[in-house]
Amino acid sequence: MTKLTVKASVAPAVLFLETQIPAKVVVGLNKYLNKLLTDKNKRDYAPSLVGQIKQGEQLLMEHEHKSVKPLTDIVSWLTQIYLEQFARVTGLEKVERRPGMHSMWSVHSYAGDYNPLHDHGTHTQMGISFTTWTMVPPQIANKKELLNDQLFNASGACDGFLEFYFGKSSVRDREELKPSFARSYKPEVGRLLLFPSWCQHCVFPFKGEGERRTIAGNLNMLLPKVDTDTKKD
Repeated sequence: MTKLTVKASVAPAVLFLETQIPAKVVVGLNKYLNKLLTDKNKRDYAPSLVGQIKQGEQLLMEHEHKSVKPLTDIVSWLTQIYLEQFARVTGLEKVERRPGMHSMWSVHSYAGDYNPLHDHGTHTQMGISFTTWTMVPPQIANKKELLNDQLFNASGACDGFLEFYFGKSSVRDREELKPSFARSYKPEVGRLLLFPSWCQHCVFPFKGEGERRTIAGNLNMLLPKVDTDTKKD
């Protein structure tokens, strides 16, 4: 048989970026949120969100607060990695943008709470969103990452999971050699995800005791600042 050189390539549909934030940052965030929950001046952010959080709360966060700033800094730094990786996987030239926090909020969900399919909005056409978890009930934490063949027989394998949709999928995908246009993520304490704000996603409800505590937010991706200083002759 003739020796052949074979090269495979994939056309990406969406880019996800993932990391693990330090435990001390998670501790600081939980201390901040525990205090925020009891603050009589806390701002209910539910009117701005689609989350069906009836047992818990959705609260606006101060992204410049000393206990929250470490997360803000991590996310802001990761936006530049995101732009670099986007350029690499698409073959497009990297665009220069600077991050500016649009909004950050916490979601304190309990049994039965969920988020229907939605996307996020920013003031700029280019927007990057993020989510992380600082508390996860054991009935979610002890699950395995979701595989599609685990969904049968009312398994509950996706209870409490975050799922992204970026195209139409069907049960025939494998036989048609079509990749899935959905991806699920199991909530894990400190797991941080970045994704484009246009990417639709939902959160499935769960059963049992405990709080599923999420922090989410959006970043405007602003044009670089123009140096308007002029030198005098």
